[in-house]
Amino acid sequence: MASFVQRIAGALALQPATYEEVESDPTATGQALGVVVLAGIAASIGAGGGITVNGVVSHLAVGLLSWLLWAAIVLQVGGRIWPEAATKVSLAELLRTIGFATAPGLLQVAGLVPGLARPVFLLVWAWILVAVVVGVRQALDYRHTQHAIFVCLIGWLVAFGLTVGVGLLLTTPAQ
Repeated sequence: MASFVQRIAGALALQPATYEEVESDPTATGQALGVVVLAGIAASIGAGGGITVNGVVSHLAVGLLSWLLWAAIVLQVGGRIWPEAATKVSLAELLRTIGFATAPGLLQVAGLVPGLARPVFLLVWAWILVAVVVGVRQALDYRHTQHAIFVCLIGWLVAFGLTVGVGLLLTTPAQ
C-alpha cells in the first residue's frame, strides 16, 4: 500500500493504479478529505489578499461542498442512470477517487506569485477535471474514457452551478 504522499504523487501523475488503490481502500476516505482540505487551503493562499479566517473557511466550504456534490451526482448519473456492465460503485469509493483527483489543487498556492494567480488556477482546474475523469473511469469500471468524460462534465456542471448558487445565497448582503 502506498503512503499518503505517494498517493498524492500518483494522483497528480494521473496514474490509474493510484485511483484503483484509493477506490478499494476504505481507510483512504480520510486521506481524500485531507487532500480536499489542503487544496482548499492552497486555494485560499493562492487567491492572494493574505490568509484570513474568512478566506480559508469560504474556500474550504466551497471545496468540500463541490467534492460532495460532484461525487453524489457522478454516483447517480454514472453509477445508476448510465452504468456499464461492470459498474459497481459506492459514494465512498467516488469520494475517495474524486478527493484524490483534487490533488492538483495543492498547486494553487503558486497563485501568490504576482501575475500567476489566474493562469495557475485555470491550469489547476483543468488538471483536476482530467484527474477526475481518470478517477471516475476507474471507480465506475468504465471501458471507454468518453463515457467518463461525459459523466464527469455533467457532474461538474451541476455541482458547480449548485455551489455557485449556494455561495451567492450565503454572500448576498441582507436588505
